[in-house]
Amino acid sequence: MDLAYIPSPSTGVINLGPIPLRGYAFCIIIGVFVAVWYGNKRWIARGGTAGTVADIAVWAVPFGLVGGRLYHVITDYQLYFSEGENWVDAFKIWEGGLGIWGAIALGAVGAWIGCRRRGIPLPAYADAIAPGIAFAQAIGRWGNWFNQELYGKPTDLPWALKITESANREAGYYHPTFLYESLWCVGVAVLVIWADRRFKLGHGRAFALYVAAYCAGRVWTEYLRVDEAHHILGLRLNVWTAIIVFVLAVLYIAISARIRPGREEIVEPKAAEKDGAEKSGDAAETDGPTDGELKDAAPDTDAPDTDTSDGDLEDKAGNGAGSATKS
Repeated sequence: MDLAYIPSPSTGVINLGPIPLRGYAFCIIIGVFVAVWYGNKRWIARGGTAGTVADIAVWAVPFGLVGGRLYHVITDYQLYFSEGENWVDAFKIWEGGLGIWGAIALGAVGAWIGCRRRGIPLPAYADAIAPGIAFAQAIGRWGNWFNQELYGKPTDLPWALKITESANREAGYYHPTFLYESLWCVGVAVLVIWADRRFKLGHGRAFALYVAAYCAGRVWTEYLRVDEAHHILGLRLNVWTAIIVFVLAVLYIAISARIRPGREEIVEPKAAEKDGAEKSGDAAETDGPTDGELKDAAPDTDAPDTDTSDGDLEDKAGNGAGSATKS
């Protein structure tokens, strides 16, 4: 087939000596670092302290990985627990298979634990990291390219993805759904950043916008995919999940905007208290008199009130004696 196409890597593993570096895992790791880095910048801009996002991510990331893997294994259990399959493969996360729905759901539990430990409202934290998560997804989708998985229907478009033959796939040219979703996630991140600046989104609404926008794109990319999946009423399970989550996210935005309009003024109470204490200390130092002012204001007790010279004292003594003689 003579056409332009996107090549697939011949292998998803690069061996650095005895250490295998898997493209899928590498993309996930880079995505996490980008999410934490950008989330930290947004958190500081909202009034939080540096390092808070990373501290909470220590809880959110492991929970998210477990949740993502659980969702994948549960919804595609036939890949691991049907006849002829090895259930041990369910633990081989480096070979691919993370469900974003489970990752976000259980990752939110981990984030909630981290926020509770630091006295931070979860919605404010979620708003700060929302665009970063979208960027992380955009990077993570390239892991599917390394594994030659989750591609779409056959196509002869110039940007078709060339898939090589293996035991579980046929060679051919397919829609690069990994690329479509990666670009969509970048667009979602830009949308959330713009909307947050324009409308001052708060109380979890920036995060809800990210969820709704991502779900809208996931519906059509999921529709293109040809990998094995469960169907309900003719639609793939993930399509139904995206539709339901989209509706819930939109409802949250509408209800939250009515109940709690505006944006949180304080996102990290301890940081605000520390900042207030520092400002109070600075004000006390500047409002009080300085050492120089105190010195100038003190009376000069060492010098007499009048400047009387020795000659003046002698004249006065002489005049007094003369007056006594005359009298």
